[in-house]
Amino acid sequence: MADIIKLDGARQLDFDRETVEQAYDRWAPVYDLVFGGVFSKGRKAAIAATNKIGGRVLEVGVGTGISLPLYAPHLRIFGTDISEAMLQKAKKRVDEFGLKNIEGLAVMDAENLEFPDDSFDVVMAQYVVTAVPNPEKALDEFARVLRPGGELIILTRVSADAGMRRFIEQRLQPVVRPLGFRTAEFAWSRYAQWLAGARGMELAERRLIPPLGHFSLVRFRKTDVAAAA
Repeated sequence: MADIIKLDGARQLDFDRETVEQAYDRWAPVYDLVFGGVFSKGRKAAIAATNKIGGRVLEVGVGTGISLPLYAPHLRIFGTDISEAMLQKAKKRVDEFGLKNIEGLAVMDAENLEFPDDSFDVVMAQYVVTAVPNPEKALDEFARVLRPGGELIILTRVSADAGMRRFIEQRLQPVVRPLGFRTAEFAWSRYAQWLAGARGMELAERRLIPPLGHFSLVRFRKTDVAAAA
């Protein structure tokens, strides 16, 4: 059930996307060890919000599948990631835990999701938005495949608009970019600007998530207005 599918859209990668893919292929063997505990509180908060909504869930950037055992068993989960090495670990986790609610795992570009409009009740993206080459395009795709009344739930870095923290984040950017990360460019004003132009999307929640207050859990809801537009 959880065999990895490699879809055509994943082959159409420019240099930046190849950089991200290669970075996360390198992270795959140690990702759980390095980030499993650091991001555990945010992961649990995002999964708890998802479990309350229920239905069919798309997890974009599912990675090694570290979140998959946390979903309620009545949910139906489809996981995508740009890294096939990550998905190999996710498939192993599905098999080891005997997870029956995983519809599939597929190599897929977050900016070109190969699903019809209005396919999912929840779209979950943990630490993905700041890692893709074109974040607004990815957010548009997440909103597109979301059903009216559903929620887009993201765990994401929110960088500083000004001050010493912004200075440090900008200085770190050239160092962390080859690792598949971004430290700057993502002040809340950027998310707000996307939301202002997104048809039928509204902010449902925004709250700080450990560690260090650099990350936030953000929930966007797709209204029925989107279906009528």
